[in-house]
Amino acid sequence: MTEHQTGAKDGIRAAHRARRAELSPAALEEAGNALAEHGTAWAGSLADGAAATFCVYLGVGVEPPTLPLIQALHARGHRVLLPVCEPARELSWVFWSPGIPFARSRYAPVMEPDGPRHGPDVAGGASGLFIPATAVDHAGNRIGQGGGYYDKFLGHLDTAGKHIPLAAVIYDEELLPAGRIPAEEFDRPVPAVLTPGGLRVLAGAP
Repeated sequence: MTEHQTGAKDGIRAAHRARRAELSPAALEEAGNALAEHGTAWAGSLADGAAATFCVYLGVGVEPPTLPLIQALHARGHRVLLPVCEPARELSWVFWSPGIPFARSRYAPVMEPDGPRHGPDVAGGASGLFIPATAVDHAGNRIGQGGGYYDKFLGHLDTAGKHIPLAAVIYDEELLPAGRIPAEEFDRPVPAVLTPGGLRVLAGAP
């Protein structure tokens, strides 16, 4: 990645984090409820009404609140896998159910569930993935939190030939015009975003 591209991504990430920091508790609650509604509808369409497995993540602070989505998926009979950060920017996965405790990650500023950990082979059997982002453009280019965990995880799925439907979870204002986000060789574009306004398939994404 060139210094210019790194600076561009860092600038976009910082601007959106600053905007998120201004969100009120009421706005966060409203966003969480909307994400749960639209996310479970999408999950239901992917699973054709049956129980299935979905990879989600726990949004913290002023990130898009995903706990209502996690709870709603579980309430509808789906199995929910949540990520745990491991060394070398790898992710493992824990099946979540109500009452499972969370602890702060040793490797990233996120909260992780306690429980038996599973590798990407188990996550590769999911019917859909909900992944974090700070911004996405209409070409599917995504800016994450800067750790690179999900780019590596999605690379593992590509190598294994697993093509799982996925959506990046952002606020409506964080969907940008195509070309606004620099793309690198290791970046994995996303085909859709989930926002409080609904699920949007990105026409410019591969």
